[in-house]
Amino acid sequence: MAQSRKAPTTTWQRLAQPSDRLLSQWRHRPELTYWEACGRRWDAVAITPISLGLAALSALRISPRRGYPVLADHLRGCLYVLVPPGTGITAAGLPGVRVLGTGHQLLVPAPGAGSPAAHWISAPGDGALLVRPDRLTHHLRALLSAGQPKAASS
Repeated sequence: MAQSRKAPTTTWQRLAQPSDRLLSQWRHRPELTYWEACGRRWDAVAITPISLGLAALSALRISPRRGYPVLADHLRGCLYVLVPPGTGITAAGLPGVRVLGTGHQLLVPAPGAGSPAAHWISAPGDGALLVRPDRLTHHLRALLSAGQPKAASS
């Protein structure tokens, strides 16, 4: 009998929730974040609410442990998925989605650090894996047409 692979749904959801240790670290350490220009090494697809982006990542069946860079802004309820430079436009126009390319900047945490406004759910790995924007857009469209979860207008 063939074994089914367990979907990484709960993994993305679990990683998106800051642990008590992480919340304490954010309270007691100064923020170690900086602004990085978009459009050079990557574009950022900003997805609101976070749950919509997490559902799309789960549907993609990519593991957060592979090093696909995904960033959460818990203050604004926004998920940032990094895609190859110049390709984020694929997701433009979807409800709850903004594309940050050339001319935009994204607040990113320094290695091993972060803040409620810039938290790596999946930190970039050595192999520089970036999410395929066509696949991300496909799953976002499917989720939006199914009505789950509802996206805020952007």
